[in-house]
Amino acid sequence: MTDQARKRRPWALLHLLQRRNLMVFAFDVAMAFLAVVAAFVLRLFEDVSWGFFSARPEILQMAGVFAVVAAAVYLVTGIYRHMWEYVSAKDAFNILRTATLTVAIFLPVWFWLTRLESLPRSVPVISWFVLVAFLAGPRLLYRISRDGQMRGLMRRVPNGTPVLLIGAGPEAEHFIRAVSRGPEPSVRVVGMVAAADGVGADRVGQVIHGVEILGREGDILRVMNALARRGERPEKLVLVTPTHDGAEVQRLLAAAEDAGCQLARVPPPTDLQAYDTTDLKPRPIAIEDLLGRPQARLDRVAMTNMINARRVLITGAGGSIGSELVRQISDAGPVHVTLVDNGEFNLYSIDLEIRQRHPALSCTTILADVRDADRIRDILNRERPDLVFHAAALKHVPMVETNPIEGLLTNALGTRNVAEASIAVGVAAMVLISTDKAVNPHNVMGASKRIAEIYCQAADLRHAGTRFITVRFGNVLGSAGSVVPLFQKQLEEGGPLTVTHPEVERYFMTVRESVELVLQAAALGRIRNDEGVIHVLDMGPPVKIMDLARQMIRLAGKTVGVDIDIKITGLRPGEKLKEELFHGQEPLVATDMGGILLAQPRTLDHAIVAARFTALEDACRRRDEGAAFAIVKDMVPELQRASPTVGKPHLKVIK
Repeated sequence: MTDQARKRRPWALLHLLQRRNLMVFAFDVAMAFLAVVAAFVLRLFEDVSWGFFSARPEILQMAGVFAVVAAAVYLVTGIYRHMWEYVSAKDAFNILRTATLTVAIFLPVWFWLTRLESLPRSVPVISWFVLVAFLAGPRLLYRISRDGQMRGLMRRVPNGTPVLLIGAGPEAEHFIRAVSRGPEPSVRVVGMVAAADGVGADRVGQVIHGVEILGREGDILRVMNALARRGERPEKLVLVTPTHDGAEVQRLLAAAEDAGCQLARVPPPTDLQAYDTTDLKPRPIAIEDLLGRPQARLDRVAMTNMINARRVLITGAGGSIGSELVRQISDAGPVHVTLVDNGEFNLYSIDLEIRQRHPALSCTTILADVRDADRIRDILNRERPDLVFHAAALKHVPMVETNPIEGLLTNALGTRNVAEASIAVGVAAMVLISTDKAVNPHNVMGASKRIAEIYCQAADLRHAGTRFITVRFGNVLGSAGSVVPLFQKQLEEGGPLTVTHPEVERYFMTVRESVELVLQAAALGRIRNDEGVIHVLDMGPPVKIMDLARQMIRLAGKTVGVDIDIKITGLRPGEKLKEELFHGQEPLVATDMGGILLAQPRTLDHAIVAARFTALEDACRRRDEGAAFAIVKDMVPELQRASPTVGKPHLKVIK
């Protein structure tokens, strides 16, 4: 017996005292009594008459003993406590176990009492089958009635929007079962097609909950036409499998358009509570679905072990990356989290969300600017974090381009302040969130982030007791001020969508996936001893912004050039046509962790870097852009950018 069973056993009788449990317990005991009686009837059917049982009282005695044994077994297995409306395969196994234990215990008890006299040898076997039927049958019928399945069968004219499912595996079964609950489901599944190379690809013609697998993904048009001839043409294709990448979703979207219907999908598997609702509504395909990639293989145990029972501090906690870091870190069981941000409303919002999400989590919320070295040192000295995730930054290229000193103070010098404070208080590891714009930068934002990388690389090579893990990746879909929210706003206003250049390309990743890989890189950096390397997230192929604009217009049900125009506005100051994830002098190091690559360090001695940071701070505090950019150019010789003069820029190469 397990420790958990021992702890639960003393409470069995208390559970039995509850009215519902007592009623079910009494019902199940009665079923055990009737199982033996029924077994004799089935065994001696031709010889049974109305006076048979009165002439053989030992049968009723046997049934009584069997019922007493069953009652004792019920207390052990707890079968009477399982809710009938949620009966499952696990409950079916418990019924089989209960019946087996009852018969196995009854036989020696009856042998001790009667030496098995007048007991036909087949009766215990028949009793087992009858008891299973008497226990499982009522539960199954109750489950069917509560699920609405029986009402659905009795309903002559089915209601709801007709849909065709793409996918014929367990996700399809969950979806069909969920939408069938309730008196008036909003969707009606008229068929399924098996996903390519997915579960159900070899099961065409088979049925799940009364819904037939009509073909494979490549047969969508044929299946749609066949359903139309039966008067059941689907109005939507619903993608239920979670494994489709962006290219596959785009092909399905094209197939749906060819078939004259919409494409939708169910919530992702991380939103499992959706399957518990009585009316699961598919959501429209989003741009994240079209750009998504197969989920990278993650070492979630290492990620959780890194966070669990530790104190964690996040700067920029109210931003797009910072707030998602807070969510995922808080889910991993830290002993305390410290949220630091310079924006009052963003910090208030994430603080409110996390306190609702994890009411028992110890959490401190601090308004502070990373440019204030004394303030940052005081915060870390008071909070004593084990891990620091530094996400605070000014990230908008045009804004930083016209306010270059502010960008350098926040992105470069702010990183130094957090790094030095981390070393001073003995932080185990600091994780710097960097950007692909740091590679061969054409703007102040990219150069400032490259300088931040240089400082953390040099600090990591200094062996100061704190590990510095730099993570570099590209654009995050839907982050504040990024292109997707801009396009959404322009669509709501009727267009046009503005693109700076027809050939502009960017790397994209969802915020959830990027933060998962940041945590994975941090866990990997703590395990491996690759000092000074940059962890680069595998962003997949870059996406043309022009294609992104067309796809968003398409998802909105509009036509490019007819309903919504796309306007070319020209490159903005500091904007590159194509971003890069690696510099030519950063040799790649492979890892066994999917989604993460390593770039070898290219940095200077820490003493030299520290001296240049001191000079850079002096120039920035004096607002001397010329002196500041001379230092920046010395540290990032590959920098090419517009003139720092505010106003309409003219491009030139700084040598």
